[in-house]
Amino acid sequence: MNPLFYTYGDDAPIAAPATPLAECALAIIRISGKDAIPLVASVFSRPRKLLEAPGNTVVYGWILDENEKIDEVLVSVYRGPRSYTGEDGADISCHGGIATVRGVMRVLHRAGFRDSLPGEFTFRAFMQGKLDLTRAESVMELVSAKTDQARSHAVNRLAGSLEQEVRGIKDQLVQVLAGTEIFLDYSEDEFRGNPGTLDDEAAGRLPDRALAEEVLARLRVLAGSYRMERLYHEGALVVIAGRPNAGKSSLFNRLLKEERSIVTDIPGTTRDWIEGWISIEGIPIRLVDTAGIREDAVGGMLEKLGMERSRALLRDADLVLYMVDATCSADTRDEESVRFFSALLWEDPKRILPVKNKLDLCPPGTMTEEESFFFQYAPFQGISAKTGWGIAELAVAIAGRLTRERGGAEARRSSSGIGTERQKGLIHGAIQSLEDALTLADQGEPLDLIAPLLREGVQALGTITGEVSTADMLEVMFSRFCVGK
Repeated sequence: MNPLFYTYGDDAPIAAPATPLAECALAIIRISGKDAIPLVASVFSRPRKLLEAPGNTVVYGWILDENEKIDEVLVSVYRGPRSYTGEDGADISCHGGIATVRGVMRVLHRAGFRDSLPGEFTFRAFMQGKLDLTRAESVMELVSAKTDQARSHAVNRLAGSLEQEVRGIKDQLVQVLAGTEIFLDYSEDEFRGNPGTLDDEAAGRLPDRALAEEVLARLRVLAGSYRMERLYHEGALVVIAGRPNAGKSSLFNRLLKEERSIVTDIPGTTRDWIEGWISIEGIPIRLVDTAGIREDAVGGMLEKLGMERSRALLRDADLVLYMVDATCSADTRDEESVRFFSALLWEDPKRILPVKNKLDLCPPGTMTEEESFFFQYAPFQGISAKTGWGIAELAVAIAGRLTRERGGAEARRSSSGIGTERQKGLIHGAIQSLEDALTLADQGEPLDLIAPLLREGVQALGTITGEVSTADMLEVMFSRFCVGK
């Protein structure tokens, strides 16, 4: 059957490679679904042994295509409900290699398996109650994590930190909603004039107002965690810029810890940008070395094109390392460079981190004319890209700049945070509903206008964990996963 006609939500036996289709020592093919183990046993050299195997055991044998041996394998058996998907399933460990994996998959297809849809194993785990949606999403975050910090945050969500936080907030909001709905079941007249009753609330004031405000505060903290989580997951664009021969390529090579950019004493050597990925304090950074910006592009059209590309990158950068040559030779400001970086400073001075290079060649206390111009915006980070002096301090400064506007040290230490755009949108929806409810309460509006807003907030939080969901939403979400997960 064409994979386009498959749908999520059935219990058909499915199979997919869980490792890349490439030459390697070992490969794993994952299976799950109704009659998954009997179907594998039908193409296995020791069918009885496999059929009788308890969960969490391993069986050795051969995958057979009738009488032909396809590969020598180990089959790790999992019995539902104590399995990843909650169904009976197995992981087939075979020899790596494209032909081997395709051969095993071909035999499984003939036995009755179909190819899994993207994320279908995790979808089934969610449907069987093995994972909530926040844990399910963390699976793909873990797969795509670029640094230990990103991996750690994804593992925390997989372990349930975000689920517990969201459920705790939702329980508090449900308490506020329940207190509100009590008064909607009675007329105001039934409360008025009776000593000891809550007639003030019945007259229009929001019960559990203090708890509602606490819920709003917790939601805002959670919403604020998104930028930091995205920083650790997606990384940041950091661009090294400045005049020609300031040492940009030397710094690029130093941070990258390999010789990628050509370094000479001739200004304008770098005609185009070059990039590489590094990690600074757990933050994935796309580091870019750019062509120097100056008025007189002596390198001709190629250097001019390089400078134009540099300008485009600088406008998109999360952080610009603006480098100044600290040598004591006569130095005049290059007006083209000053104009461009002045504009960047005017737009967002926090995006510029000035760096003073070649301190190994310059007596302390000296300041070039160009440096004195930029010093009014921020103190320079002193380094020697050639010797490595000051590089560790520069790395700390880079991490500090990138995280400061995203919650700072407190957000970096947080064990829970929202990791996806879907989660962020629902959190903001809950915040908006609660803010509107509190505004109506301040205006003395009746509780029958406030209660629906509280219900919307509860529903948004339930959607984050999957307590409230639709088939279309689930299919769109899991279709973004890789096959075999």
